[in-house]
Amino acid sequence: MSVKQISVFLENKPGTLCELTGVLAESEIDMRAFSLAETSDFGIARIIVDDVYKTTTVLRDKGFVHTVSPVLAVALSDTPGGLNEILQCLSAAGINVEYMYAFLGNTPGKAYMVFKVHDPAGASAALSGCGIRPLEELTVD
Repeated sequence: MSVKQISVFLENKPGTLCELTGVLAESEIDMRAFSLAETSDFGIARIIVDDVYKTTTVLRDKGFVHTVSPVLAVALSDTPGGLNEILQCLSAAGINVEYMYAFLGNTPGKAYMVFKVHDPAGASAALSGCGIRPLEELTVD
C-alpha cells in the first residue's frame, strides 16, 4: 500500500516556485501535501495531489522535470510519542526512513506524516503488524 509522490526539480531562483504552483492552480490540481527541499542551485518540491496522471501530464507539457515515486502515508495520534511509535515499528523491522514530512488534515487528535522508505510494501506490512494502517490515498477530512 503506498501513495504516489511527485518530485519536481526546480531552479533555485525567485518566481520558480510560484510558477509551479500557478500551473497547478490553473489546472485545478489540488495539493494534498507539499514539501520543499533546497540547495544553493536547485530545489525539489515534493507534492501529493488529487490526480497524479493529470498532474504529471500538465508538468510534462509545461516543461517541468519530475519523477513519481511511492511513499508511505500514515495517520497517527497527535500526542507526545505518536511519531515515535511509528518510528519504533519501522526500526524494529529494519526499515530506514530516507525522509519524511507532515501534512494537514481536519481530524482532531490526528497528525499525518509521509515517509520515503526503500521498501514501501515492507514498511506497510511492518506497520500493519504493529496495528497501524497506512493510508491508501490522501483524502483526509
